[in-house]
Amino acid sequence: MNLAHEPTKSGVAPDDFKPLMELLSDCAGLEVLGLMAIPPVTGDHQASRPWFRRLRELRESAESWGLPRIKLHELSMGMSHDFEVAIEEGATMVRVGTAIFGSRV
Repeated sequence: MNLAHEPTKSGVAPDDFKPLMELLSDCAGLEVLGLMAIPPVTGDHQASRPWFRRLRELRESAESWGLPRIKLHELSMGMSHDFEVAIEEGATMVRVGTAIFGSRV
């Protein structure tokens, strides 16, 4: 998901989310299992919270649509600098490579 409409990132805009899920629910042999978002980078890890909350809210909305093959169990959000906030907001997957391997050059 491209929640902040950042031109440097790909992903689905929130306004296009439901039409995409409806389209994908008609695709036999395909299941959508989760959503991922990377919020705008700031120096404050708490600034990610509204973006993480928005992703969770989109998932909750989709659950009420009852679309076949749309099973959004996973929320991939949060990285080394903000994973605690992501977990508080419902993340089921976090990306913490920098915390483990250090910064990339």
